[in-house]
Amino acid sequence: MLGRRPYAETESAMRAFTRARLGATADELWIVEHDPVFTQGIAGRDEHVLAAGAIPVVRTDRGGQVTYHGPGQVVAYPLLDLRRRGYFVKEYVYRLEQAVIDVLAELGLTGHRVRSAPGVYVRLADPAGHAVLQPDAADPLRGLGKVAALGIKVSNHCSYHGVALNVAMDLAPFNRIDPCGYKGLATVDLASLGVRCTWGDAAARLAASLARRLA
Repeated sequence: MLGRRPYAETESAMRAFTRARLGATADELWIVEHDPVFTQGIAGRDEHVLAAGAIPVVRTDRGGQVTYHGPGQVVAYPLLDLRRRGYFVKEYVYRLEQAVIDVLAELGLTGHRVRSAPGVYVRLADPAGHAVLQPDAADPLRGLGKVAALGIKVSNHCSYHGVALNVAMDLAPFNRIDPCGYKGLATVDLASLGVRCTWGDAAARLAASLARRLA
């Protein structure tokens, strides 16, 4: 647990760690909380940043479009040698999402995946319901809220960046972007879903879940 860290400093440290890795370098899992920042993926489009205002926009080398990090959000950065663990990227993404889904289940919520929209979602009308998700073909995100965003980078078979779980945060900045490139996408946190959970509790749960799913 690294606590509150500036985003740019953390990203720079991840890159340096990954560049310096050797075959025997141990994997690490960094759990952090960031000051308010919008981060833009490597192919991110400027038009998805609607009104950044005083919140800085930082370009990164991860996949995906723009997202927001801020206080009350648990951000997990698994720094893994995927080849040594035997994971292809698709399986790695699946395991990251499943770790979040497991945490939501512990807290009485049901998380869902949506094809071609990485991250974890809940039904806004029934966040604890267990019915199989039947996405609307015209708008697969209709009726869903995003509770966890995912963006990764793999270099020489080693991963960095990761997954962010919204716990209890000011969600207003998400209205100043098209979250992950999806106009009008609702963004939620555990608090808005009726779950009272401290940052520390959520961080410990996510760290343990990632350790299990990435073992």
